[in-house]
Amino acid sequence: MRTKLMKQLASVFALILAFAAFDLAVWQGITRRYIDRHSDEMKRSSVAVSAFLPFDPDSRIVRVESGLTLSGDLPVLDGAAALYPMYAAFAHAVYPPDSVQFDGKDFTPESAVQYTNTRGAYKAVVDGTADVVFCAKPSAEQLAYAKEQGAELELVPIGKEAFVFVVSSDNPVDNLTVEQVRSIFSGQYTKWSEVGGDDTFIDAVQRNTGSGSQTAMLNFMGGIPMKRSLRGALSGRAIGYSFRYYAGDMAGTNGVKMLSLNGVSPDAAHIADGSYPVSSNFYAVYNKANDNENIPRLIDFILSEEGQQIVAQSGYVPLHAAE
Repeated sequence: MRTKLMKQLASVFALILAFAAFDLAVWQGITRRYIDRHSDEMKRSSVAVSAFLPFDPDSRIVRVESGLTLSGDLPVLDGAAALYPMYAAFAHAVYPPDSVQFDGKDFTPESAVQYTNTRGAYKAVVDGTADVVFCAKPSAEQLAYAKEQGAELELVPIGKEAFVFVVSSDNPVDNLTVEQVRSIFSGQYTKWSEVGGDDTFIDAVQRNTGSGSQTAMLNFMGGIPMKRSLRGALSGRAIGYSFRYYAGDMAGTNGVKMLSLNGVSPDAAHIADGSYPVSSNFYAVYNKANDNENIPRLIDFILSEEGQQIVAQSGYVPLHAAE
């Protein structure tokens, strides 16, 4: 009887060890790689909103002296995570201080500056809860929603930015061609050794549908379907994508590096001269039917020398640098 009991206990103990080993393998192989270690504010908003508040003496926004102060019906501003510090600086330059209200977690409904990210911003400008939003080009779904609601969007280019691909800093690959990247995300290449790296699987991570990055990636792929390898997701080295400023500066991505494309690094000079192969404008977007007289005044300021100075000092390439 005692021998039988000992065997049963040994079986139970072995089962516990097996589950523990499985949990550890899942933690090491999957969970740990995707844990968000940002602050609660970053987890909620994708950017530390409070770090770039207009009219806050401790804010990290760019401060530019302006001879213009808007009053009356102030356009409500919204936009993408990567562009939030820039449009917050626009508000700081030309809005009155009492126009922006932040409760410690979010902007209040009365605030002239909001932050709902790309998907929320495009919906807001169509629905009329925002007047000017700052984003990359809208997705097909966002354009379809605007059409359904009878809204005609005006997209005003205000600066340039690079679309970049990122890997871990210990990945030996530093450069890919455009075609290699497309082959990775279409599933044609499944191992890094096929593009000059080590013998590990590739985890081609995708972004949320409707985000500015995902829309830009779909445009980059040019209609080629994207696939993600299960083996890569379980045990591979990841490759992802974003816009240069968010990937390199704002998110504080320690342990991550941006790849060169076709041998060209995504720095400001290569974006300005057009030699980096994946760069594009970003926009101030408004509904053409919106008759707020302060919208053209704000746009004129953004395109002025002072406004373009904010674009440049916020980490982007101003329009005049590309001329």
